[in-house]
Amino acid sequence: LLRDRGLKAVSLSRDDFYLTHDARQRLAKEIHALLATRGPPGTHDVGMAGATIDALRAKGKATLPRFDKAADTRAPRSSWPTVASPVDVIILEGWCVGAVSQGRAALATAVNDLERDEDPKAVWRTYVNDQLDGPYQALFGKLHDLVLLEAPSFEVVAGWRAEQEAKRRATGAGGMAPAEIARFVAHYERLTRWILSEM
Repeated sequence: LLRDRGLKAVSLSRDDFYLTHDARQRLAKEIHALLATRGPPGTHDVGMAGATIDALRAKGKATLPRFDKAADTRAPRSSWPTVASPVDVIILEGWCVGAVSQGRAALATAVNDLERDEDPKAVWRTYVNDQLDGPYQALFGKLHDLVLLEAPSFEVVAGWRAEQEAKRRATGAGGMAPAEIARFVAHYERLTRWILSEM
């Protein structure tokens, strides 16, 4: 629609800025095992995201990173598209874009079994919260406008993920079982509920 109106527009997915598999494995070993799962704050290269936005605003050419979810790492750099810049509109889409951190007191109580059983000392959720409060705010500070596509509740998220996984299975690309989906979306529960109440 923006291009139809004569504007140069680029859409960036926050997912394309995930840390590599190896980088997340290092975080999992050095900080907390739950950081191996991509998605929560702390599992993105926010510096790369900010630099990409800056390049899209500058005169020249900008390279757009791509992440290969099937391989769980970045796609080869040779496959990343380039666009002439500057562009008029940059859309950065993805879960938790624009989110702010929670107060420390909120982190003390687990919101689900994953936090209770796998993060009893709140190391992972504190790290995620600190990342959201620091590097991610520098990235989000580049935004001019923020639009939240609000889920009706957190409870629908697992159903949506199940639909995605069914589509993957239908194309022969694998897909998570229901128990795996429940564990996976538990990584996103705290921040999703916070966003729905705060944003």
